Amino acid sequence: MNKKPIGIIGLGLMGQAFSKQLELHGFPTLGFDIQELCCEQFGKDKTTTSAAALAEQCQTLVLCLFNAKQIQEVLLGDAGLVTIPHNPPLNIICTSTCEPDELIDIAKACENFSVRFLEMPISGTSKQVADGDSLGLVGGDAQLVEDLSPVLDAMCQRRMYVGDMGSASKAKLAINLVLGLHRAALAEGLVFGSRIGLDPNTLLNLLQNSAAASNVMPIKGPAMVQREYDQPQSRVDQNLKDFGLITKLASKVKQPLPLTTQYVDLLQSCLDRGEGKKDNAIIIEAIRRRGETS
Repeated sequence: MNKKPIGIIGLGLMGQAFSKQLELHGFPTLGFDIQELCCEQFGKDKTTTSAAALAEQCQTLVLCLFNAKQIQEVLLGDAGLVTIPHNPPLNIICTSTCEPDELIDIAKACENFSVRFLEMPISGTSKQVADGDSLGLVGGDAQLVEDLSPVLDAMCQRRMYVGDMGSASKAKLAINLVLGLHRAALAEGLVFGSRIGLDPNTLLNLLQNSAAASNVMPIKGPAMVQREYDQPQSRVDQNLKDFGLITKLASKVKQPLPLTTQYVDLLQSCLDRGEGKKDNAIIIEAIRRRGETS
């Protein structure tokens, strides 16, 4: 595969992190975002004025968008990328966490055009992506995975093929469910320990060396202990969006998720206080506030 520029649509935390990894592995990147600030952070000399202009210069595009509605608009809207002739076909790598059935419908629609669609949602924060320490969950045509393997390897040095289109999104939601509950458990344990007189830093160190240890602790623990949430690696509003998809999917299969219900309530309380753009480690404040009002 030649090293043509890789286009990135959506230049937020994840888009910028993927750009870092791609360029580290020899793939130049170009980007597009509707938000001027994101373009400035990415580098104005590396951005285009539209998604269509990006597709004209890149054979492979990475989508880092918020939800399936945005993906649908970019690809299949009135001025969507599928309306532009592509020879060879345009490759799409979708990293967004989406409702699986909606993503399947988008992928099927792309089959009617010269567009090849692959999903690779990510398990890991934007910092983990930028550091090359995330896991890519891949779903879609196995031959396309093979064709795009140099780009996929550059984006995520660890990746797992899950199966047909939609399967990776399902896996991502299941992982996010467990991850969110780990985060809430850590927050609750730190608040509990603090209330009964333990030093939070000492307790965090003890937890990381105990039978209760998890990968959440070194990533979110320091932010919780220092109460620093203004440099987000993963945001409250994004997390709440993902858990909306989880509860919707659980409702379809009639599976109650009692712990998830409590977690969503805590996230929503943060959003209601205007903390949606903060790092989701701020869930510890939602737990702390409940103790202060009881």
